[in-house]
Amino acid sequence: MAATKTLRSLLQELRSASPKGCIKNSLAARYILAQYKKYSTTDLQLCKARDEALFLGQTYLTYLSSLRKYNELYKDYHGRGERSVKETADLVGFKLPTDPK
Repeated sequence: MAATKTLRSLLQELRSASPKGCIKNSLAARYILAQYKKYSTTDLQLCKARDEALFLGQTYLTYLSSLRKYNELYKDYHGRGERSVKETADLVGFKLPTDPK
């Protein structure tokens, strides 16, 4: 069950990393699917390599999701020159005090 979830998550991360959002012709997706087919076993079999393959898949999933999150944060918070006080306050979630006149 964990292997199927990891496979789906890996393919979803590859889809989000793809510029067109399509991984039909992706070499990485083909490789991942081939590895999952290679190490598929039944519940009655004990296969150390399958556990190693699952661990490797989870490691790649962690790497891809962390890289995606890093790029999102970098794009949001990377300096684009001087910002106004209001933009900076909005960026960190504060509200500026209003001056009643």
